[in-house]
Amino acid sequence: MSDRLSHVDRTGQANMVDVSAKTPTVREATAAGKVRMKQTTFEAIEAGNAPKGDVLTTARLAGIMAAKQTSQLIPLCHPLPLQKIDVQIIADPDLPGYNLSATVKTKSETGVEMEALTAVSVAALTLYDMAKGLEKSIAIESIHLVRKTGGKSGDYQVMDNG
Repeated sequence: MSDRLSHVDRTGQANMVDVSAKTPTVREATAAGKVRMKQTTFEAIEAGNAPKGDVLTTARLAGIMAAKQTSQLIPLCHPLPLQKIDVQIIADPDLPGYNLSATVKTKSETGVEMEALTAVSVAALTLYDMAKGLEKSIAIESIHLVRKTGGKSGDYQVMDNG
């Protein structure tokens, strides 16, 4: 394994990695995060009583749309043909709040970790935006890569989700 960062050239300048010589393979990544809030906010969202409307559907769609735009948001990310984007937002009364996950799949020369992380991040931000009229102290927490498959670096699975 090289100690050199792949997105930095020999002179220290940022550059987009040339993946043109790589063979396209199936790659999949899953990211997760949490959105924590007051019990009253959680109950209002669950009851469908948020001022801006359907919080969870809007957040889920925002996550899907964001995954497709990752290369426009993150410098040096390659635009990828995404074959699957699955964003889940699961109520967790014990937080109280929501557990978010996004799984993204492609057949390409490079992986989809950033797309999965972007989907979770934007879904969480949208959930905040949709519910901020109820509570400004909503917390977005622990966005992280859960697993990835495919590619030269091999498979990865988080051992402890914190």
